[in-house]
Amino acid sequence: MTSPELVAQALGLVGQEQYSEVGEFPVERGYVWTSCASVENSNPLFWDDEVAGAITGGPVAPPSMVSVWFRPHNWAPGRSEVALPLQVHFDLKALFNLPEAVMTDNTIEFHTPVRMGDILHTHQVLRSISEEKTTKLGTGRFWVIDVVYANQEGDLVAVESYTGFGYQRPTDQGAA
Repeated sequence: MTSPELVAQALGLVGQEQYSEVGEFPVERGYVWTSCASVENSNPLFWDDEVAGAITGGPVAPPSMVSVWFRPHNWAPGRSEVALPLQVHFDLKALFNLPEAVMTDNTIEFHTPVRMGDILHTHQVLRSISEEKTTKLGTGRFWVIDVVYANQEGDLVAVESYTGFGYQRPTDQGAA
């Protein structure tokens, strides 16, 4: 059981912008082409400047790549700690002492196209935390986290929503 104080602390974070950050590198075509090649995406919108110009006013990145620009490298100059994506999720696991977790849902709402050279900005917003629940996996809590992406002009690019379940596995009563 989680103490009421910890629950109140976590609920106090609901709706708060956390972990604002700026992408470590600009959106660039090499990543786009490598990503498209890896899944054999031949959409000319991502390969042909004339097609992209006619349809979107110039080259754009595939919308599904929005989180790529925030996947931290394992190492970067001046970084002393390993950067984790979706830090709010890891904070909740630690706060509630829930060593295991799975993502049960992920949706992305797209807005402004991501263009070559964009420097994206992001922040995370905890949307909800459930009461304790017991599933086949164990006992824990569900939470919903939004990751909000904007370009350097402040235009909303996308909102990615994750539902996670942090839990403790049941103890095996029959183990010696």
